[in-house]
Parts: sequence; C-alpha cells; structure tokens
Amino acid sequence: MTEKEMLKISVEEFSRLQSYMLSADKDSETYKIMKIRYIELKVILTASGVNITELDRIKE
Repeated sequence: MTEKEMLKISVEEFSRLQSYMLSADKDSETYKIMKIRYIELKVILTASGVNITELDRIKE
C-alpha cells in the first residue's frame, strides 16, 4: 500500500468515525472506545503532514 493510499484510508476513517461519535452519547462506553481511535487517527494524520483543522468536527 502506498503512502497516498494509506492517507486516503485514514482520512476516510477519521471522517466516518467522527460521524459515529457525533451521533453517540458522550458518556457511553462505545464513545470512549471511539475516542481512543479518534486520537490515534489524529496523531497519524498530523504526523503525516495532513492539516486536520478543517476535517476535525469533534475538536477534543
């Protein structure tokens, strides 16, 4: 898998995950699990040089 493909998949997953998080109860275990992945994806995308300012709808 090329770096571009990996970035594309990560951006798509980040966007999809945020949609799920916005529809979930913030006090639920599911939300807490999703938040861990959200943070991981933010780190991956930021380290890869992606400006996530416009993509980040959760901002936690």
